[in-house]
Amino acid sequence: MIRINQIKLPAVCRNEEAALQKKTAKLLRVEAASILSLSIVKKSIDARKKPDIYMVYTVDVKVEDEQRVMKKSGLKNGQIQLVEEKPYCFPAMEKMPSGVRPIIVGTGPAGLFCGYMLAKAGCRPILLERGRTVHKRLADVERFWQEGVLDPSSNVQFGEGGAGTFSDGKLTTTVKDPYGRMREVLRIFVEAGAPKEILYEAKPHLGTDILTDVVVNLRKKIEHWGGEVRFESQVTKLLMEKGRITGVEVDGVPLMGNVVVLAIGHSARDTFQMLSDASVPMEAKAFAVGLRMEHPREMIDRLQYGDPGFALPAASYKVTAKTVSGRGVYSFCMCPGGYVVNASSEHKRTAVNGMSYSDRDGANSNSAMIVTVSPEDYDGAGPLSGIAFQRRLEERAYEIGRGAVPVERYGDFHSAVCGTDCSFGLLQGRLAARYPDFTPAVRGAWLSAPVHGILPDFLNRALAEGIDLIGQKVPGFNDADAFLSGVESRTSSPVRILRDETGQSAVRGLFPCGEGAGYAGGITSAAMDGILIAEKVASAY
Repeated sequence: MIRINQIKLPAVCRNEEAALQKKTAKLLRVEAASILSLSIVKKSIDARKKPDIYMVYTVDVKVEDEQRVMKKSGLKNGQIQLVEEKPYCFPAMEKMPSGVRPIIVGTGPAGLFCGYMLAKAGCRPILLERGRTVHKRLADVERFWQEGVLDPSSNVQFGEGGAGTFSDGKLTTTVKDPYGRMREVLRIFVEAGAPKEILYEAKPHLGTDILTDVVVNLRKKIEHWGGEVRFESQVTKLLMEKGRITGVEVDGVPLMGNVVVLAIGHSARDTFQMLSDASVPMEAKAFAVGLRMEHPREMIDRLQYGDPGFALPAASYKVTAKTVSGRGVYSFCMCPGGYVVNASSEHKRTAVNGMSYSDRDGANSNSAMIVTVSPEDYDGAGPLSGIAFQRRLEERAYEIGRGAVPVERYGDFHSAVCGTDCSFGLLQGRLAARYPDFTPAVRGAWLSAPVHGILPDFLNRALAEGIDLIGQKVPGFNDADAFLSGVESRTSSPVRILRDETGQSAVRGLFPCGEGAGYAGGITSAAMDGILIAEKVASAY
């Protein structure tokens, strides 16, 4: 099969398939009819020379006598090469010993994909989820946003699908993937009802509205293959004997099994405490905290696309800056046409996240503007010290917002943090004059409040300096009328549950997995880690 990179077509194209076939035939110097098959591998938007905007493709093509066609084309090696399809292959395994069923704790992406692979292999896993089914969970979350009634077991963090269900649903990752796990994750998503475009879009995503149906279909597949998913079933204790796992207690009731996968998510703080009490080896790790920043979607679209005169998808961005002190400030979980959401999971503690629906048609675009913190920054005396730091920030956000999401104009934040010291940048513009309807897009109650009182001074100053530096490159980014809300404290797990090359903890048979265990950062990487741990379990049999 021949792979061709960097095929450009105008952004507005009436018949994409026919145009690609014609352009590919021209590049290969063959008749269009001689192309046996053509599939898109990657598709992205090139807006570097706006208003001239192009779609850029990588395609795989099948033709007769491929070597001859490659030589005839005259294309350089960087643009054309021969490739071989290498589909993902789950390792062969014998059947699990009679009566042994793997226990998987958590049904976020890591737990679901681990369960999916093991169920498909005939292992009949039992998945335990402290929260509720996704549709019951949707009702619980909506009630919280509308009425302020929080269910600590069924919310934005807990329940079928995990925290990623209420997010922008990005399916990108920087994890290297020589084994094809990422492609397999996307393929399974499509099989479960996701649009096929995620297989080749440069920045694929699934909105919350699509994810809810996809996770249900994944669960049904697991059940079809003999697996079992138990909701409202919280693991309260590990059962161990002579350094090996023998099972778990679920709300005090024993469930025996010598394989337990911990895919608990980054917000399972009581479970982390239970693991600490059981002397499961863990360590505090670096993570990031910050605030959500909102701009009008139209403004972000214009910055990225100019004014092309035709509709394009809501624009995304990725921005970074380095402060004088050397701290990195960067955007995270950017939500084009999305919402800031109250993502709290504990009473009297407020945490926020970003979320988009699949059409990304909200009035605002937002992202978390965050700074990495290490155990040295938050007095990392013990593996759970990062959790204690998160809780202090969330308690402060709750107090400042009086239970609602606290929101503050960037200009007010900047003045409070910097005073007259603006050596690293100046505030820009007044968004309100250009976008008079620009108001916070928040799911859940929000309140104008002094957001600058949430984070420690060193983090506030780093954020202000970083945002102003970004504003020098991205005009209007540090506009005084932009909104900040907080606190963004759940970017990743503050804990790593140690595991070895077999995927196991020092407690044998216990397999830490996914984002909560400290081995992933997002939907795709968590799902990939779930597949990896399923492979590790399979290799033991």
